[in-house]
Amino acid sequence: MRPLATLLVLLASSGMALAPAWAQAPALSSQAPPSLPPPASTTMPAGVKQHLQSLHYGDVQNLRRGPDGQWTGTATQNGVRKNVTVSPDGTTTAR
Repeated sequence: MRPLATLLVLLASSGMALAPAWAQAPALSSQAPPSLPPPASTTMPAGVKQHLQSLHYGDVQNLRRGPDGQWTGTATQNGVRKNVTVSPDGTTTAR
């Protein structure tokens, strides 16, 4: 009887030892998640050109990266020359 009483005292003093693993609350983190880097296709001129080509633009020229991280240049789509802008997240606009 004595070993059983000792076991019960140990289990009772351990607090959550009797609770199943799924019932335990996960640890909360007070740290903000790390910021994600921009997509690889928008970090270098070759990646931006490839991104534009995947959207059926051709003859991509004069790609320049602005201080806001957006790429601007010119490209042809369906035979029409357009000014294109690619944002850091990959959003593409043409005018």
